Amino acid sequence: MQRRLLLASPLLEITISRLCQQLIENHQLFADTVILGLQPRGIHLAQRIHQELQQTTETTIPFGWLDATFHRDDFRRRESIVRPNQTKIPFTIEGKKVILVDDVIATGRMVRAALDAMTFFGRPERIELAVLIDRRYNRDIPLAPDYVGMKVNTLDTQRVIVEWKEQGHEKDGIWLSD
Repeated sequence: MQRRLLLASPLLEITISRLCQQLIENHQLFADTVILGLQPRGIHLAQRIHQELQQTTETTIPFGWLDATFHRDDFRRRESIVRPNQTKIPFTIEGKKVILVDDVIATGRMVRAALDAMTFFGRPERIELAVLIDRRYNRDIPLAPDYVGMKVNTLDTQRVIVEWKEQGHEKDGIWLSD
């Protein structure tokens, strides 16, 4: 397995800060805005974005995470048993602007599942998608993120691997694997 480094410190921190600045430009004081990290891997990016936004804006922004495992259209087609993750949304999203955060968007199926899962918590006024990596040319569902850290052209056989210190890795890094 060959791996090629796509992003690491300090460029990774700069990329996350740039995403935050774009969010601040569009949401300013984040009134009626919430941030949801998409389980399992999007929550690490969402936590970093949330912390930086609160620190920069000196505003309290509601934060939660969403598991869309059982809403996936391929849930029953997998050979291995899928283990669900925790959903924690201690607020209503009814009438709110939701910023959905995930680490990588590829086919769009997980985001579509998250849109379905969100309906159990209310009907948002608006939903925006922020991703660290956009795997272009892999979309099965016509979805496009509103905020992108980096666009990567990949083959179907390649994977983007995101490693966070919070997951026990020595350092943060984004890799392209064959």
